[in-house]
Amino acid sequence: CYLELPAVTRLQQAFGPRLDVVWHAFELRPDPVPTLDPDGDYLHTVWNRSVYPMAQRLGMQIKLPPVQPRSRKAFEAVAFARDAGHFDAMHLALFRGFFEQGRDIGDNAELLSLATQSGLDSDALQAALDDGRYTQQVLQDERRAQALGITGVPLMLVRPWLPDSPVWLARRSQPMPARPHLRILFAPDLRLTTWLTLIMV
Repeated sequence: CYLELPAVTRLQQAFGPRLDVVWHAFELRPDPVPTLDPDGDYLHTVWNRSVYPMAQRLGMQIKLPPVQPRSRKAFEAVAFARDAGHFDAMHLALFRGFFEQGRDIGDNAELLSLATQSGLDSDALQAALDDGRYTQQVLQDERRAQALGITGVPLMLVRPWLPDSPVWLARRSQPMPARPHLRILFAPDLRLTTWLTLIMV
C-alpha cells in the first residue's frame, strides 16, 4: 500500500544494504471477484475513518480514486520494470498515478504512459503485456500469499534470512554483517507503522 512506502523507504535508508526489500503482487479482487463501487458508501466510509486520517499523520496528499481497476496488468508492468532496472520509479509512478491523480492503472494506455515517465521502453512493455510474459510471476506471488494465509494488504513480513532472495543468494558467501537492533523499528518516525503492522499481523 502507498501508505507504507515512506516507512519502507526510511527503513531502507536506515539499514542500507543490510536490508533487502522485496515487493510482491497481491490482487485484492482478482477477476471474477467484483470490484468495489468508487462512489459507494463502503469505500467512502473506510477512507474517511481510516485512510485519510493515516495519510494526514504521514503528511501524504492522497484522494479516493474515481476508479477501482483490476490490478494484474499493473503488477505485470512493475515486474517488467524490475527486470529493466526501473522498479522504484515505476512502483512510485503507479502509486502516485492511482492514489494522487486518480488514473486507471488497469488501462494499458495509462500503464504505457506511466512507463514512459519512469524511463521504460513503452513498446517493450506493451509486448510483455500482450504475450503475458509476467502473468505467471504475478500468479505465483498470489499463490504464495494464499499459502501464507494472507488475505489483505498492507502487510510486511520481516524475515532475518530469506533463502529465495536474490540479494541474499549473492551475499551468502560473504562475511556475515552485523545484525541491526530491532530497536530502530520503534524509533519515533517508524513507531506508528510498526505498531500498525504488528496489529494487522
